[in-house]
Amino acid sequence: MAKSEHYYVYMLRCADNTIYSGYTTNVERRVNTHNSGHGAKYTRARLPVKLAYMENFLSKSEALKREAALNKLSHAEPLFLIETSNTQSKE
Repeated sequence: MAKSEHYYVYMLRCADNTIYSGYTTNVERRVNTHNSGHGAKYTRARLPVKLAYMENFLSKSEALKREAALNKLSHAEPLFLIETSNTQSKE
């Protein structure tokens, strides 16, 4: 029987108020990895980061497509998505 995994696309608000997006199977672990300085090169210079937004997908393919779409948004669009979502920032 195949393992049922969920895939998440997330956006982080960095200390310099920029937005970073990525995908993972475990959001809490990934945010901790970023904040420990072992995440993406982009976030290492902008610590600490806070979870600002996430979406859940059943396939890795769909999550990666969504991440690519988020990365193509203008600067204001991710901010609007974050502000209008129900995701609470982890303080």
